[in-house]
Amino acid sequence: MIGISADFDPVHLGHEQLIQSGKKIANKTGDKVVVYLNKGYSANHAPFFCNFNARAEMAKACGADVIVPVEGLHHRLTLSYSVPIRASQMIEDGITDYISAAEVSPEKIKKMGDRFVREKNFLGMPREIPNRNVVRWYAVNEFLKTKFEHNMKVHIIPELEKDGKISGRFIRKSIIENDMEITDEVENLLPKSSIKIIKREIDNGTINNQRNYRSITHKMNTYSRGDLTNIAYLNADAVNAIIEARQYQDPESIWAVFRRVGYGPVLTRLATSAIEKEVSKNEVVKLMRTYEAKGVIPPEQIVDKVIQRAFYVASEVENGELTQDANERFRSENIEVNNVPLSFEGGLNITKFETKKLKRGLKEHRIPAKIYVDKDNMLSCEIKEGKFKIKTILKLPALHVTYLRYIIDSQFIPVRGEVVERDRGLRVKIYIHDN
Repeated sequence: MIGISADFDPVHLGHEQLIQSGKKIANKTGDKVVVYLNKGYSANHAPFFCNFNARAEMAKACGADVIVPVEGLHHRLTLSYSVPIRASQMIEDGITDYISAAEVSPEKIKKMGDRFVREKNFLGMPREIPNRNVVRWYAVNEFLKTKFEHNMKVHIIPELEKDGKISGRFIRKSIIENDMEITDEVENLLPKSSIKIIKREIDNGTINNQRNYRSITHKMNTYSRGDLTNIAYLNADAVNAIIEARQYQDPESIWAVFRRVGYGPVLTRLATSAIEKEVSKNEVVKLMRTYEAKGVIPPEQIVDKVIQRAFYVASEVENGELTQDANERFRSENIEVNNVPLSFEGGLNITKFETKKLKRGLKEHRIPAKIYVDKDNMLSCEIKEGKFKIKTILKLPALHVTYLRYIIDSQFIPVRGEVVERDRGLRVKIYIHDN
C-alpha cells in the first residue's frame, strides 16, 4: 500500500498531485493509496478549517482509496514524538511506500536526515532546515528500520508551484478575509471537487472551526501558578508571564504573551491547545511511555533520558560548568546517569498556626502540594487544606533547585508534592514523574 500522512486543509492542487503520484505507484503494484488524515488538531497543533469528513471527501475525490483518521496526538505531542508514532502505525498497517513533496531534492533530504538518524534524536530540528518535516519523516522512517527490520520506501516529488508555492494557510486566510468567499485567485489553486465541497461546507456553516477561546481565556485569567504549571508545554517563564499579563480577551493577547517569553508559532499553538483541552504533563508522559514500551520513540527522547539530562546538567552547573556546554556533552557523548533522584524533600517557611492546621489535616488525609516558580523566580508550593490555602517558598539544596527548575522547564515532565511530617517538622516530599 502507498501511504500519505497529511492535514489536507483543504485539499489543493499540490495535494492532488501528491495523491496522483501515489496512484501511479499503486497502479504498477496493484496497491491502494491510503491517506492517514489528521483529525481533531492539525500536525501544527491548530483546529482545522475544514472538518474531517469534508477533507476526507476531498482526498477521495482526488483519487485516495482509503482514509485512516489519526486522532489524539497533536494537542498532546510535538512532531518529534507524533511522527515516530504515525510512521510506526503506517509500517505496522502494511504501508510499503511513503510519498511526500518537497522544494529540495531527495538527495538533500537524505543528507540532512541521515544526521538525525545517526544521533537517534529528532528534538530541536533547526527552523532553518528547508522542508524540515519531510526531513523528519525520512529520518524517523530510517530509524524504525531497526525495530521492524524493514521500513517504507520513501518517494519525494517536487512541490507543485503556481506563481509560487501553493499554501493551505494562504487559501484559508483568503477565504476568511473575503467573508467566506472563494476568490478567483484561490479557485486557481484548488481542484474543482475541493471548490464544490468547500462551498457546500460554507453554506452549511460547518467550516472555519474556531478554538474555544472562552475556555482558554478563562483558564489563563483565573488559574493559579500551580494549576498552570501542571498544564503541558507551559514552562515557568510562560506561567509567570500569563499571570502578569492578565486580563485575556482575544487571540491576539494570547499570542502576545507567548511571544514575550520566546515561544515560536508552533509551540504557541501547542501550548494553547494544551490549555484548551487541559492536557496535563502527566497525561503527556503516560502517552509517551505507552509508545516507549512499543520501541518507537528514539532512545535520546525517552522520558528517563530527559530526566537524566536535567540532573546531569544541574550537577555540572553546580560544579561551575556552563549549561550549554553540559547539555552538548550529555548529547554528544551519550552519557548515562545512574541513581537520578525522582523524589526528595524540601523545607517549608510557614507559621505556627499554619503548621498546626496542616498537622491536624494530616491525621485525617494526605495533603497535596502544587509546585511552581513564583514571580520572583523562587521555587514555591501551594498547599490547600479545606478552604485554607498556604503559599510558601521551598527550602532546597542548590542542586535540587537547579534540577527541579530544569524539570519544570522541560514542559512535559510532571512534578507533584505532598506534605509529610518528620521529626524536624513539616516538609514537602517532591516527586518527579511518578513511575
